[in-house]
Amino acid sequence: MNYLDEFKKFISSHYLSTGVRLTLGTIIPSLIFHHYGILSDWIAFPLGTLLIGGTDNPGPYHRRRNALLVAIATCFLVACITGYLRHFHFIIFLEIIVFGMFFSLVGVYGNRVNSIGLISLLVFVFNIDDHLSGDMVFRTAAIFSAGGIWYFILFMVLQKLLPYKLIQQLLGENFVELGKLLSIKADYYFAKPDYDELFNRMVHQQVILRENHENLREILFKTREIVTESTTKSRILMLMFLDSIDLFERILNSQQNYANLHRAFDHTKVLRLFGTYITWLAAEIQQIGLAVQSGYASHPRHDLDEAFNKCQRAFERMREHKMNHDNMEDFIMLRQILNSLQDVTERVKKLHRATKYEADVSKDYKLTVEAEDFTPKQDYHPRILLDNLSLKSSHFRHAVRVTLGLLAGYIASLFFAVGHGYWILLTIAVILKPAFSITKQRNIHRIGGTILGVTVGFLFLYLIDESTPLFILMMVSMILAYSFLKINYFVASTSITLYVILSFHFLNPQHVTAVLQDRVVDTVIGSLIAYIISSYVLPVWEHSQIKQYMKEALDANRKYFDIVAAKFTGKQLDINELKLLRKNAIIAMANLSDNFQKMLSEPKRQQMNMEEYHQFVATSHMLTSYIASLSTYAQTLEYVEFSVEFEMMIRQIDRQLQAATDIIDGKTGNSLEIVRESLPQNQRLVELLADRKKQIKELGIEKADQSPVRKMLSDLKTINGLFELISTISIDEIKILQKIKTAKAA
Repeated sequence: MNYLDEFKKFISSHYLSTGVRLTLGTIIPSLIFHHYGILSDWIAFPLGTLLIGGTDNPGPYHRRRNALLVAIATCFLVACITGYLRHFHFIIFLEIIVFGMFFSLVGVYGNRVNSIGLISLLVFVFNIDDHLSGDMVFRTAAIFSAGGIWYFILFMVLQKLLPYKLIQQLLGENFVELGKLLSIKADYYFAKPDYDELFNRMVHQQVILRENHENLREILFKTREIVTESTTKSRILMLMFLDSIDLFERILNSQQNYANLHRAFDHTKVLRLFGTYITWLAAEIQQIGLAVQSGYASHPRHDLDEAFNKCQRAFERMREHKMNHDNMEDFIMLRQILNSLQDVTERVKKLHRATKYEADVSKDYKLTVEAEDFTPKQDYHPRILLDNLSLKSSHFRHAVRVTLGLLAGYIASLFFAVGHGYWILLTIAVILKPAFSITKQRNIHRIGGTILGVTVGFLFLYLIDESTPLFILMMVSMILAYSFLKINYFVASTSITLYVILSFHFLNPQHVTAVLQDRVVDTVIGSLIAYIISSYVLPVWEHSQIKQYMKEALDANRKYFDIVAAKFTGKQLDINELKLLRKNAIIAMANLSDNFQKMLSEPKRQQMNMEEYHQFVATSHMLTSYIASLSTYAQTLEYVEFSVEFEMMIRQIDRQLQAATDIIDGKTGNSLEIVRESLPQNQRLVELLADRKKQIKELGIEKADQSPVRKMLSDLKTINGLFELISTISIDEIKILQKIKTAKAA
């Protein structure tokens, strides 16, 4: 992806839409109030628009609507309670304890409720200070709520005018990230690949895609108009999403033994040719993503048919002149890669056509899965909150940290008596997160962004005297702040500081220098408190949770393997259950990878057995990929006559996966014996391979290719190889877990 495409992606993304929506929703009423000379009295209105709008996360229409209404009501109550009692310091301490614990603990109900809790805390922080409302508490709370209602009306209008816009933006982003994943795959085919670096990039990309898939599933499968009352456009959007999931699996299951691949074909140009073509396919997928985001039809950048035919001709020429009975299995592997490229090519061509939203594209559309099974579930029962009132709960420990941080920040604001002491509490509230790694990153970005924002703001005010360019700069910084808030906190923090300083300049230009100083001092104090609290108060280190993520990944992979492998024993394949278990395996793998990435940002003293954990993450990734590859054959082939041989292999692999789970659970089993046992050999396949090699040696490739068993043998060799790879990976995981267990015991 070049810089121009990155810019196009940002311009058409939902992040920029959010930034523009919040900025215009805030600026328009502010300009009206300024025109009538009442802006200082009604300043709570734009603040209400900004804060309530901050709870509007992507999701189904009814959930976004309900969240906004709950946020408006909750913030009104918090503003009234805080405003009327803010002159009593001991009551403020009690409020910090109650609000800090409750609004942090509600994060157990998911990100949407967590956003409402955070915004409610910010409303509490703002209303502690007299700067906002003076003595007119109820009036200010009502004006603040009116600002929230104004955003709610804006949301409803835009939803009616552009009902599919958010889906298109998220779906387009999904294709762009999918293209990036495929471009990483392409790097495996070029000379001297850095396998560790490529693996880490792939893991990071899969975590991004996992989050995007969850958002899209929630919106698409929970929107009645798309699932049951679909139009041509909604059917095509659903079709493209389902195709993107299948394409993701196809990319995932194209995992090969790249070391062997380079050993066999590095001296030829075929791998470089394949790598270049995969790069082209990645660019096409990203082009489709940009088109879906922007709402226009995409057109191929390259002639895909000609490019694929070039790869195929190169393979066939090399096969004709260089394949013999000794390297036949290497060429079978290369043939499978070519088949995968053909499949991806056809999918990309289909997706290009889909961006035109023509009725004939969706005429054969049928939702082949139960939407309810794939929708993220969220239970809002009070017992969930009560069950987390324990130090064993990471949510409860986070709530304690936030509460103690706010108490320390409030005491600091009283002690230092700075002009905008509530900024200390605001900094603590937005920086402290459940994971230490995220808190650490946001802390650095907050301090760096604040200092840079203050510096740039000072330069703007020093160099520019005219109000109009300063106002334009303030609007641009607001848009950037709320566009980058969830993707780059450093840019967001810089932009927030900049627009706050510029807004203070318009409201009270005489005191802007004091504002500059207060902003830096308060942010530094709040950041220091947040760092100390996150490091030493009931921290939840990632290594304490990785065991659970490892077990979930093993269990998910085993269930995924069992349903796929059952097809090779003659059982029928339930596509809905297959896709559900595939989703669970990919989510479990992404969660494990995400947990390990967070461990890398923690203090060195908390990074135990990192090499072994990294190996386990890598093997889990390969295990899911190989099972996904096996599922491709399970969905298209029938080789029931080999069921007895496959069943013996399946039972052995199941024993291996169970042994790995037993080690995590601390059970003493026969894992050492299982590791030593070799996978039962498929004797019938060995005989077929021997016959095939004999035919090639005696008759030559051209005549041997006329044999009816060639295609079957190629498929069976690949399927058998996948079973062997899955078994090898399972044994590797047992050995890794044994090392971790031994290291902990020592």
